[in-house]
Amino acid sequence: MTRTTMGDVTSTDGMTGTDGVTGGGTLPTPFVVDDSSQPDLDASVGAAEARVRRAYARIAEVDRPEVWIALLPEESAIAAARAVDARLAAGAVLPLAGLTLAVKDNVDVDGFPTTAACPSFAADPAGRPGPARASAPAVQALVDAGAVVLGKTNLDQFATGLVGVRSPYGAVRHATLPERVSGGSSSGSAVAVALGIADIGIGTDTAGSGRVPAAFGGLVGIKSTLGLVPTTGVVPACRSYDVVTTFTRDLDLGVLATRTMIGTDPLDPVRRDWPVDVRLGLRSAPVVAVPRDEDLALLSPGWRAAFDTAVHAVSATGAQVRTVDISGMLDAARLLYDGAIVAERYEAVGTFLAAAPDADPTVRSIILSGRDTPAHAYVADRARLAAAKVEAAAVLDGCDLLLLPTTTEHPTIAAVQAAPVTINRRLGTYTNFVNLLDMAAVAIPAGEADGGPFGITVLSRAFDDQLALDLAARLLASSDDTPGTPRLLVGAGVDVLVVGAHLRGQPLNAELEELGARFVRTVRTSDAYRLVALDTQPRKPGLVRAGPGAGAPIAGEVWRLSPGALGRMLAGLPAPMSLGQVELADGTWVVGFGCTAESGVEGADITSTGGWVEALRQGL
Repeated sequence: MTRTTMGDVTSTDGMTGTDGVTGGGTLPTPFVVDDSSQPDLDASVGAAEARVRRAYARIAEVDRPEVWIALLPEESAIAAARAVDARLAAGAVLPLAGLTLAVKDNVDVDGFPTTAACPSFAADPAGRPGPARASAPAVQALVDAGAVVLGKTNLDQFATGLVGVRSPYGAVRHATLPERVSGGSSSGSAVAVALGIADIGIGTDTAGSGRVPAAFGGLVGIKSTLGLVPTTGVVPACRSYDVVTTFTRDLDLGVLATRTMIGTDPLDPVRRDWPVDVRLGLRSAPVVAVPRDEDLALLSPGWRAAFDTAVHAVSATGAQVRTVDISGMLDAARLLYDGAIVAERYEAVGTFLAAAPDADPTVRSIILSGRDTPAHAYVADRARLAAAKVEAAAVLDGCDLLLLPTTTEHPTIAAVQAAPVTINRRLGTYTNFVNLLDMAAVAIPAGEADGGPFGITVLSRAFDDQLALDLAARLLASSDDTPGTPRLLVGAGVDVLVVGAHLRGQPLNAELEELGARFVRTVRTSDAYRLVALDTQPRKPGLVRAGPGAGAPIAGEVWRLSPGALGRMLAGLPAPMSLGQVELADGTWVVGFGCTAESGVEGADITSTGGWVEALRQGL
């Protein structure tokens, strides 16, 4: 196996090579990872192989070399795809089978150098010699699920920037508006998806790098709660606030990819698990906070008008919109670059960058500004963030979610190069505070503004990721008729059958919604149950098992609750109600509401109605 990298290096066969760059000022060319040991191509083409072939045809068609820092040769990618097809044929369950993956080049992938858009960083003997490294656990989880890596993508150097132009590999142009920025720092991954090359783009997000490129590219960008997706194998920007993110063209795939990455490194020192009482579903009529007019002053006129339209769309889903003061959050955002928190960027790569000959000047100035930060200033700013977090919680008290424009405008490359810091700072207005205040975010497309894509972000409290996804799904469904309920991001949950007052439209359904329960499906029980009307307030039925054939199928609904939420429900369950195993018509068993045998005898038998809603309609 021979790998050719930038500059003079020693390949695995002992020979040296060069990158072909001639003359000062020429942009570095992408790495080419060559594997001459691949087997001959098979004549048959499976689904995964066909998808990979289409991806490489698209790479050739669009001719956008600045997107990539390292690109796997087509033959090697085809071999990986054939391996996926073989696993499928052998009966493996691969939820991402054959989907193509573009990985930001600050995330380790086996067999590739990791440059963080700084060529000398990959060969730094005191740092991270990339080709010998294993894949980051998050990436490996995607590959294990059947995804095929195409290559490593360009970025704002050391993930420092929201513009996508701070790279010696060239400015990553927007997918369809080449005079404009693509957004950074995860620029290459976002554009690879927007151009229809990759199905999934992997980015990282510290200040908005998984959201701003999504807004500019008309993509979905999912930034989960800090610590859920491991950052092992990621070149840190700010260790305390880094998140591995996804770019996709649809929400459901983004959720699947993110869920696949969650919890994949049990040794990750910043790992966090879902709490036992995690909310699994958004209320039917949630309260959604939006900023005051004065908090939107930095928006361009076109983006402001588009955001007003988005707010109306939220109301149209049945949500209640509440205006709140987010000025404290916007103040907290400035601590990321203008305060002592920048010391984390220096801790990550500052020592290397101080002497790096190929450092981007803007990136160097930002990161080195943290070198002389006194410890007391860092502690003071962390205390300010803690206070800001408490203030934000108070502002959002009574609200389920916060809706924001993802960024302020869509600048040209020329404008950013003329004012690299000023415009970048403005682009981070609504993104920089999110990780600092421990919030989750889902960026989605929401129409157009100023001649290009416009995007909004749904933000939630930590671990309420699913609520943000649910609102995002409702908004996307209202705009393009896509399904309005995404798959679950959270793996844990208990299915519970309700047959009476907790059904949708019934008086106790709000109890389920307050617990964060998620509607799953309508069902019927087996014919082993009787339904009786109980003398309670509010009126409710009781389900009594009478034995196979001794009752009738009873209509109900299955809702999913987190274990903690189910425990709270059980603790507050009034007599004569009970929870136990109930058999459904399809032969499966779920936890369900029943009643005591004594109350079942005393209650009026309404089994013939087939369910509580029909019994009420009949006036029983």
